[in-house]
Amino acid sequence: MNNSKVSPAWLYARKNKWLYVLLLPGFIYLLIFKYIPMFGIVIAFQDFNLTKGIWGSDWVGFEHFRYLFQSDDFFKILRNSLIISFYQVLFGFPAPIVLAIMLNEIRNLLFKRVAQTVLYLPHFISWVVISGIIINMLSPSSGWVNRLIVDFGGEPIHFLLKPEFFRTILVSAEIWKELGWGTIIYLAALTSVDPSLYESATIDGANRLQKIWYISLPSIATTIVIILVLRVGSVLDIGFEQIFLLYNPATYEVADVFETYTYRVGLLEGRLSFTAAVGLFKSVVGLVMIVLANRIARLFGKSLW
Repeated sequence: MNNSKVSPAWLYARKNKWLYVLLLPGFIYLLIFKYIPMFGIVIAFQDFNLTKGIWGSDWVGFEHFRYLFQSDDFFKILRNSLIISFYQVLFGFPAPIVLAIMLNEIRNLLFKRVAQTVLYLPHFISWVVISGIIINMLSPSSGWVNRLIVDFGGEPIHFLLKPEFFRTILVSAEIWKELGWGTIIYLAALTSVDPSLYESATIDGANRLQKIWYISLPSIATTIVIILVLRVGSVLDIGFEQIFLLYNPATYEVADVFETYTYRVGLLEGRLSFTAAVGLFKSVVGLVMIVLANRIARLFGKSLW
């Protein structure tokens, strides 16, 4: 075959064929479990019936969306979702960056590896276990937090029954659970920084904070922007398990989000079409947020596309 007549893309693919073979399982997974099921969004516009199936169910148009937007609970769950997500971004997003930089500054390799292992462990603990720990820890009768309060002359507090404490407890638990795991990407990005930059900065008299501010952070700025844009795209995806396991009717006013609302109203009542409508609404909002976040990032020269 005359290479002059072959496209550069084909030559590159042939040269790196085994990389594409390794990519194939992930592509098949995405195709089967992510893209093909997208056809199911049509039930959001139907009065879906399991016995009739997608093809036989009656079309109702935007009826489910109209019910959602006119529901008395819509603005409450939208507000709760946005506030909790804002707290997670405000306090949870910078935390892995700070921790990654701190770990990167540790020179004792043994201590660094042990610290990383300990910090990664909470990620592998299920929310069922973590919720049980939180409930026992904050118990008004036997929890050590309330024991400390009583020892200092205070009265026991029913933390999980107080709406003003719920979001703080939830976001703090989320940060603690995912903090160590979130540092992996940033630590990988920091390993690519040229050591000669730090050596040059040392010769120029820069201290450790100056090296972090002028070398480490700019070097991982692109990674930070990419993760932030993707995080903004999931602004309405708070998570179901952690809220479902910790909330109760006393905290519905501040804890009820789209996931818990669709579970109660959609799945428990068998309203699958309504559940699909809520999911489609969240996906559209996520797409809009990703596009907006990317355009803002483009102003700083750090866009995804």
